Amino acid sequence: MPGAGRAGPDDPPPPGPPPARLAADAWPAPLLLQGQDYFFRAPTTNLDFQERVHRTGLVTDPSAEPVPCVLVLARAADMEMNELSLALAEHGVRMARVDVDRCLDLALTVYVDAPLLELERWLLRPVLTWRRHFDITALPVDPRTVAGAYARGQWQATADWLARRADWEHINPVGAGQLDRLTQLTDAARFGLTVPRTAVTTWPGRSRPGGDRCVVKSTGHHLLEPRPGAMHGLFPRPLDVNRAGEAPEPAPVIVQQYFEAEYELRVFVVGERLIAYRVRKADPAQLWVDPEAVTVDRTRVGEGLGARLLALARHWRLHVAAFDLLVVGGDHVFLEVNVNCDWRWFEHRAETTEVSDAVHSWVVHRFEELRYAGQGR
Repeated sequence: MPGAGRAGPDDPPPPGPPPARLAADAWPAPLLLQGQDYFFRAPTTNLDFQERVHRTGLVTDPSAEPVPCVLVLARAADMEMNELSLALAEHGVRMARVDVDRCLDLALTVYVDAPLLELERWLLRPVLTWRRHFDITALPVDPRTVAGAYARGQWQATADWLARRADWEHINPVGAGQLDRLTQLTDAARFGLTVPRTAVTTWPGRSRPGGDRCVVKSTGHHLLEPRPGAMHGLFPRPLDVNRAGEAPEPAPVIVQQYFEAEYELRVFVVGERLIAYRVRKADPAQLWVDPEAVTVDRTRVGEGLGARLLALARHWRLHVAAFDLLVVGGDHVFLEVNVNCDWRWFEHRAETTEVSDAVHSWVVHRFEELRYAGQGR
C-alpha cells in the first residue's frame, strides 16, 4: 500500500542554504487555498423554536423565579441546536441561546456573584452550557475599525468565561478550542491508536513524513471566515510538489502520511454510547465539495476500538464528539476528533436519526440530574 506503514525518516532538505524568504506580498497563494472553490454563506435567520415562541409571547415564564435552562453559545446556522431546542421543548426544558452572528443587539446581563443571567426579559439559571460554533470571526463587525476590534475583544472574553464558568456544568468543556489536532494525535498514540506520521511546517514541499505520498491539512479550522458569514474551505488535499515546490507557506500547515484506505469511519460519542458510520469517498475533500458522491452506511465498531475511543473521550472530557478514522488493512488509523461535530448530514445520508435521538436524550437526562441534585446554583 503506497505510503502506508512506512517508517523511514523524512526526506532530508536539499543541500546548500535555503532559498531567500519571499516578501509577504510576493507569496503565492497558500496551498490550501489553491483550487478550493467551496463557498458557503451562513444564514443569520432565527430558526430556534423556543426563542421564537418566547419572543412572540406564545409562552409565558411561570414566575419571577430564575428558570433552569440549557444555555447554548452557537450561531444561527447551527441546525443541530435548532433541533435540540425543539426536542427540549417537548420535555419541558428551557433552552436559551446566544448566537455570535446575532448578538450585537442582545440584551444580556450575567451576574458574577450568582449563577444567573438575564436574557432579554427572562431571568435564567443555566444548568448545562454548550459552546458550539461560537467563532468570533462570525461576529458581524469590521475588526479593522476600533469599534469592531472592541466588540470582538469583549465578546471573545465573555464567551470564553461563560464556557469555563465553574458554577454550572458544561458539555464538552474543551470545546472553546483548547483541543488542537496535534495534541489529539499525541494523545491518541498514547492510548494505543495508530496515527499518521505528521509534520507541521511552512515548507511543505520539503516534508515527506512516512513516505512519498502525503496529505496537506489545516492546523486550524476547516473553514476560513474572512468576512462574517462568508465561509471558504480549507480541506485536506494531496500534497502536489509541483504546486508546493520551494515556496514557503505564510503560516504552518500539517503535512501527513498518506494511507490507501478501504474506507473512513466516523464514530459519534454521546455519553458512553458509540454510533458509527462507514464513509466511502474518492478524496479527503469530497464530503464538502461533492457530497452526493459520498456513501454513508451505519456500522459498528469492535470492542477494542470502542474502548479506546471512549477512554480518549473521557480523557478529553468530551460528552458529544465525532472521531474520524481510516480503516487500513484491518487497522484503524486515527485522524482527528471533531468537538463541534455536526451529525444531521450523516444521518440524512444513512437514513437514521440515532445520533440526534441519543443527543437529545442525553441532554434531557443530564439536565434533570443536575437540576434535581441542586447543581449549577
